[in-house]
Amino acid sequence: MAIAYKVLAQNSPSATTVTTLYTVPSSTSAVVSTIAICNRSGGSSSFRIAIRPAGAALANQHYLNYDTTVPPNDTIFLTVGVTLATTDVVSIYSSSANLSFSMFGSEIT
Repeated sequence: MAIAYKVLAQNSPSATTVTTLYTVPSSTSAVVSTIAICNRSGGSSSFRIAIRPAGAALANQHYLNYDTTVPPNDTIFLTVGVTLATTDVVSIYSSSANLSFSMFGSEIT
């Protein structure tokens, strides 16, 4: 079993669009340790994060955060500690195009 500690994903999604941040590759599992959400603007923005097991259609039970506010020119760090299986998907949503998402953790093969 090999463990690779790494930046799992980074994305700056379009406003009001559900976007895939990360999909666990085949024959791999992953541990998400931290997600950083950076607001690059002078106004508040909000975000959503969901984990969709096996790529399931997005549903209410998948949300970790829902319309959480990031203050202007600030960054929120979420210590998650979530384990993911092959084909699990992390989805993000931003109220504006000014949020950047970075996800850190490890992949296990």
